[in-house]
Amino acid sequence: MTSPSPLLYNTYYHIYNRGVNRENIFIEERNYEHFLKLYGKHIAPVVDTFGYCLLRNHFHLAVRVKSEEEIETLKVSSVNGQQLGQGESGKWNPGQPGKPLGSHYVSNQFSNFFNAYAKAINKAYQRTGSLFQHPFGRVLIKTERQFWNVIRYIH
Repeated sequence: MTSPSPLLYNTYYHIYNRGVNRENIFIEERNYEHFLKLYGKHIAPVVDTFGYCLLRNHFHLAVRVKSEEEIETLKVSSVNGQQLGQGESGKWNPGQPGKPLGSHYVSNQFSNFFNAYAKAINKAYQRTGSLFQHPFGRVLIKTERQFWNVIRYIH
């Protein structure tokens, strides 16, 4: 298995994943709410979210990984005890291609998010092991047309 390409700063992605063996990742309505709560805690501070679709056994996200400067500002704010923001969706502006996340901070945020949700589901439903397929899928969005196609697809 090859490693997925690294996430890049200031870059748009279609991110998706599904349950291992196509199992449901959302068993009850309350699971959707918990997933979004954890998303707000771990992911929303490091990406701008343009759309999402949560289905019984998988999900899709349309996001822009924030710039290095935006994330560093959030990391400093978090250290100083200020509340992290949810991010804002702006106009399409891909800017210069991003660079790999040297600190792996965003990748760790996704890992923490998936692990926290899997642990909650495993505990609530007396299950063990992986909940999600590994690694999560990511497709680099390179054009505005591709961006809008992803948005239409997930809505």
